[in-house]
Amino acid sequence: MVIVDDLSHGKRSNIPAGARFEHLDIRSPEAAILVREGRFDSLFMLAAQMDVRISVADPGADASANIIGTLNLLEAARHAPHRPRVIFSSTGGAIYGDASAPPSPEESEKNPESPYGISKLSVEFYLAYYARTHGLDTVALRYANVYGPRQDPHGEAGVVAIFSQRLLDSRPITIFGNGQQTRDYVFVTDVARANLIASTAKLPDVKRLDDRAINIGTNIETSVLSLAESLQRAAKSSVPIEFAPKRDGEQQRSCIKIDKAARILGWKPSVSIEKGLLETYNWFKKPG
Repeated sequence: MVIVDDLSHGKRSNIPAGARFEHLDIRSPEAAILVREGRFDSLFMLAAQMDVRISVADPGADASANIIGTLNLLEAARHAPHRPRVIFSSTGGAIYGDASAPPSPEESEKNPESPYGISKLSVEFYLAYYARTHGLDTVALRYANVYGPRQDPHGEAGVVAIFSQRLLDSRPITIFGNGQQTRDYVFVTDVARANLIASTAKLPDVKRLDDRAINIGTNIETSVLSLAESLQRAAKSSVPIEFAPKRDGEQQRSCIKIDKAARILGWKPSVSIEKGLLETYNWFKKPG
C-alpha cells in the first residue's frame, strides 16, 4: 500500500503501520511518475479540495486541485504499463444540486450549486472519456455526507465533527440558514467498504456518464437541526443552538438513492446514524 498526501489537511499519525507514505501534491510530476511506474492494481482517488466555501471564494484553486490534479494522475494511469482501476471519490450531493428532488438516483439531472460540485462533475466526464476512448478502468463513487472518527473539526466541511467539538468545548452550535436543509449522512467505515468492493467488482460497460457512477449513502434525509439534536442526545449533553445567515453555494436538500450500489456492488450501509453519531462523539471525547 502506498499513500500519497500533501498533508494540507491529512495527518501523518493517520497513516497505518506498514504503509509507504509519499509526501506529494497530486498535481506534481513526481506523483504522476509514481502512478505510472508503480504497477498498482487500484488507484483510490480520495485527494481533493473538499470545502464548498473555499470553492466559492476561490474557484480557480478548487479547479486546480480537483480537476488538474486528477487529470495528472489519469494521464499517468493511462500510460502505465500495468494500468490500475481508478476509483474516484465523487459527490452524491453537490453534483445533483437542488434541481433533483431527493432521493436522487444516478441518472438525475445534474445542476451543481457550487464550483466544488462542478469540479467533481467535470472529473466524472473525464473518467467516462478515458474509459470509452482509452479503455481505462474507472468507477465514480458518489458519496453522500461522510462522517466519522478522525474528521477534522477545524475548518473542514464536516458538520458532525464541528458539532462534536462544540459540544466537548461547551460552546454554542452554529447552524447556517434555518436548519431545515437536509443531507444524507453515511458513516466512514461503510464508505471504506464500498471502495474496497468497487476495486474488484464486475462493472458495466461505459457508454455514457452515469454507467459507472454509483451513489454511496443511506437513502435517509436528515435536517441539520435534527442532526444537531441527535448528536446532543448521543453525547448526553446540550449547548445552545444559534442560527447564522445561509452560506453561498449551499444546496437546501440532498439525499441519494442507493439501489444501484446494492445491485452492482452488493453493498448497503450497515451503520445507523444513531450508532455512527455515538461512535464519532466518543472518538472525539477520548483524551489525546
